[in-house]
Amino acid sequence: MKLQILNTSLAVLMALLLFTCNSKPRVIESESSAEQQAGAEGMNELPGEPLVSDAVPQQRKVEVEEVLHTDRYSYLNVSENGEKFWIAIPRSEVKAGETCYFRGGILKKNFFSPEFNRVFETVYLVSEFWKQPSGAGMEAAHAGLQGGGAVPDLSADNIERAEGAVKLSVLFANKEKYNNQVVKVTGKVVKVNPRIMNRNWVHLRDGSTDGADLTVTTMEEIPLGAVVTMEGTIALDKDFGAGYRYDVIMEGAVLQ
Repeated sequence: MKLQILNTSLAVLMALLLFTCNSKPRVIESESSAEQQAGAEGMNELPGEPLVSDAVPQQRKVEVEEVLHTDRYSYLNVSENGEKFWIAIPRSEVKAGETCYFRGGILKKNFFSPEFNRVFETVYLVSEFWKQPSGAGMEAAHAGLQGGGAVPDLSADNIERAEGAVKLSVLFANKEKYNNQVVKVTGKVVKVNPRIMNRNWVHLRDGSTDGADLTVTTMEEIPLGAVVTMEGTIALDKDFGAGYRYDVIMEGAVLQ
């Protein structure tokens, strides 16, 4: 009886060993690999703006060495203090030899571009990009996203709030109270980053916060300089990675 049990156990063990030897290991593709294979589609993940954070990324000054255009994006080989690397931006009229500026960006390693059938060893996916130092030049760059022209008045003094709208100073001071709540705010649009991650990113000020603004995501098309009332859901500590984080953000907002 013991011999029969032993023989049975050996047979089961041999079967398991045979199955293991003939089985191939599964290949599990990481999310980062999938993003690289998506190529330029990964550009849709650009944050599109300096996120409201305790440490906003600094402005960087670069010299453009080479430009490669696609239908939607421009790949720039740039140099900064003698170091060369690539950045990818929404398609822009940029020429070799120009001095440009950018801020933030998502660093990608071995980023595959199907348009050029090549792998960029190191590339920053950047949407905050302009041709003048920060200040008036940045405002003009953001105005250009709305079709160019003169920069509108972006002062947010004497904003008349709609009934039921929460002051931004009150919202920021009591953010935990408003977390996950639908809130209405009134403010002037001081910055717009359109069509990033399939939505528009709008910055509002109402004159109550000493220059701080509320970032709002929306499907609405809103011009720079407009005074609007918007309603959406407040979220806290939204982290998009690469050092980009919103302390307070309003998501899915609609015009009132």
